[in-house]
Amino acid sequence: MSALFKALSHPIRRRILDILKQSPKTTGELNDYFPEVSRYAIMKHLSTLQEGSLVLVRREGKYRLNYLNAVPLQEMNERWVGKYMRKASESLLNLRSAAEKTGGDLDMKGSEQGKVFRIEQEVTIHAPREKVFQALTENVGDWWEFRLAPEGEDSTFTFDPTPGGQFTENWRENEGAVWGNVYYVNAPEEIRLHGHLGMYGAVNSAYTYRLIEKGDATTLQLSHTASGVIEEGWEEDHTKGWQHLLGTSLKEYVESNH
Repeated sequence: MSALFKALSHPIRRRILDILKQSPKTTGELNDYFPEVSRYAIMKHLSTLQEGSLVLVRREGKYRLNYLNAVPLQEMNERWVGKYMRKASESLLNLRSAAEKTGGDLDMKGSEQGKVFRIEQEVTIHAPREKVFQALTENVGDWWEFRLAPEGEDSTFTFDPTPGGQFTENWRENEGAVWGNVYYVNAPEEIRLHGHLGMYGAVNSAYTYRLIEKGDATTLQLSHTASGVIEEGWEEDHTKGWQHLLGTSLKEYVESNH
């Protein structure tokens, strides 16, 4: 937590996180937001944010893009705010948001044509890589909290971690949904899937788990990309959903059963 609090302690670093929340940026693009600050200073701030695991760097061709990783903020919220305070804090934040809206067109489009989003997240799990991979696949039903089954229906999950295998949810006798189709496996280091993950319609969606050993712990990296007719709110919902699934549900499940 010390590295996280240090990363959040400077207003420029907090502003960088606000910018990256909108979309990933190169270091040069970030520097343009701060004309009074040198590029070297921005690089130092980014280094501090990386040490706090709040920024992830991914190479895209000849560019290095900085992505927001909000999982540590989720962990901090779980520890310092807690479930017993969440309702009250959410109510106050909603009240403030409503009070600060002073007018303008609040109509939202139902969908956006040709939109693309990419989510990059990273979480450290204190368990061997093989255990984390097993939880992601064989034991997914023990921690995957989201359901596509109709309300009131019990459902079960199966995950076949082989090329051509599927991650499915099943209910009743012959009903269910496919959360993902496996197209690449390098166990226990990486697994890639195509899957709508609750989205629908003309959407192309794929997600990847990468597992990196770091001593007695495992760093789990998630990459999720989607393109097509993306409904308003899907990117935010999936960002928050992954934060909860990986940063809370999976992490607690693996570490408590290790």
